[in-house]
Amino acid sequence: MTIEMWRLVVAAAFLLAAAYGASAEEAAAARGSVTNLPVPRFVSMRGDSANARRGPSLDQRVDWEFVERGMPLEITAEYGQWRRVRDADGAGGWVHSALLSGVRTAVVEGNAAVPLRAAPSDGAAVRAMAEPGVVGRLRACNGAWCEIAASGVEGWLPRQAIWGVEPGETIE
Repeated sequence: MTIEMWRLVVAAAFLLAAAYGASAEEAAAARGSVTNLPVPRFVSMRGDSANARRGPSLDQRVDWEFVERGMPLEITAEYGQWRRVRDADGAGGWVHSALLSGVRTAVVEGNAAVPLRAAPSDGAAVRAMAEPGVVGRLRACNGAWCEIAASGVEGWLPRQAIWGVEPGETIE
């Protein structure tokens, strides 16, 4: 099934939900057809690299290669053992599920380093400066702050400074 066909299927699902009185929240809380897990959802790369293909098959052309272990990816669709994913820059394609992990990670966004704080507060001590592009493991997210561990240092970053967690999502 092509990406265009998947888009039509998703659009049809939203239209059907609206026709039968489902709320926007219910329509947005879609479940994967294979795993029954929420879609979209965040995962990370299991290995050092993964080919992103044009479609869900080894016969499909490779459009992109992800090359960082632990990099957060967002699953936007499922088909058999394949997951359509995208990265923080919007690049993506179909990746085999064996190349993905449920471990939650995040990447620091922006153009400047962000203070990694000892507590979830602007006034807390700075433990390190998190450079853009740094990938770390998410420990917790609550409110405007997320706890992250990267390069042997743990601390809190403002949620808006990272990619890999939904707005308002709580991670314990």
